[in-house]
Amino acid sequence: MVGACFLTLSGYIAYEAITDLWFKRAPEHSIPGILLACVSLVVMPLLSRAKRRVGHALGSAAMHADAKQTEFCTYLSAILLAGLLLNMAFGLWWAEPVAGLIMVPIIAKEGIEGLQGKACNDCCAGGR
Repeated sequence: MVGACFLTLSGYIAYEAITDLWFKRAPEHSIPGILLACVSLVVMPLLSRAKRRVGHALGSAAMHADAKQTEFCTYLSAILLAGLLLNMAFGLWWAEPVAGLIMVPIIAKEGIEGLQGKACNDCCAGGR
């Protein structure tokens, strides 16, 4: 179910980003979005590490998979923050939709792996 949600999300982001670029729709500046992305860049790696430790201690494939997804959120937050800052600081309106397009294959890959059950299997096989 999570894999299907990721695939749907990647399709939605692709559609929105492409239409924003095509029609040259400039997004509004988002200070709360920038602050949230900054907090996410600090909190998510710490949370992922803690989940990985708990998963190892419990021998839980689900917790290992959750740790991987939390780590994945860190990368998306960094991409998001770059787009937001480029738009706000330099007026590059296209940076946010381009950031979205950069996220699409990452999110889609996670969705496909989720549908195939690879997220849990890879974490356990890798001994993370």
